[in-house]
Amino acid sequence: MANLPPVISDQAIMSRQAQASQQAALPHVLAVDDDATIRDLISEYLKQNDLRVTTVADGRAMQAVLAEEVVDLIVLDLKLRGEDGMALARRLRDESAIPIIMLTGRNEEADRVMGLELGADDYLTKPFSPRELLARIRTILRRRRAEVRQGRPEGIRAYRFEGWELNLNTRRLTAKDGKPVPLTNGEFSLLVVLLGAPQRILSRDQLLDLSRLHNDEVFNRSIDVQIMRLRRKIEVDPVEPRSIKTERGAGYLFGVAVETVY
Repeated sequence: MANLPPVISDQAIMSRQAQASQQAALPHVLAVDDDATIRDLISEYLKQNDLRVTTVADGRAMQAVLAEEVVDLIVLDLKLRGEDGMALARRLRDESAIPIIMLTGRNEEADRVMGLELGADDYLTKPFSPRELLARIRTILRRRRAEVRQGRPEGIRAYRFEGWELNLNTRRLTAKDGKPVPLTNGEFSLLVVLLGAPQRILSRDQLLDLSRLHNDEVFNRSIDVQIMRLRRKIEVDPVEPRSIKTERGAGYLFGVAVETVY
């Protein structure tokens, strides 16, 4: 008689799903260091202290993780093989507001100052104490949560809808096929407002007020133009929109289900 695969109970499946959900809810730290010993040290210690950790060895792998995952903080070594950590930090700051803690084996003040001027939130010199790294990470995440709640609805990290994802840390919109879709500041802010109130009619005045874009771009081009451009980017048929619907005489409504990532 052939061996049959073990039967997994519904309770076991639900338990695994709950564990996966709890893991996904933990703050996600991405550590970039070409020293495997350092990566293992960071991963082991932070995971023991209620953080989700991904470790990579170079900038290319870092970009791949950022394209697929919501990351809350990056621990970045300055001296990497193939690409300078300073260059990576500069690129990160150009593309996102994710907090950065720089690591280096050098003690020169100039390096410290340069890293901070590039936008790093904090700085540790190797060899470092994992306990100190954890304390600094927690301090930055606490501060960032307060900032996020002031500038984004309920501290949400990302919105997902019908295979799309809008990452609020990186301000990146990713299509169903995984490709990034560029957004202007106006388009991004309006999409955040719409995704934060699905199935709710928002007037043009409300969209202006909630998006906080009281500037020439919005007033001169109007909300309607911004909506039209958003539709061209996310709708299968912009003429017959499924997601961003027009409510005649009232405003606009985001008409599909939205999932939030905290």
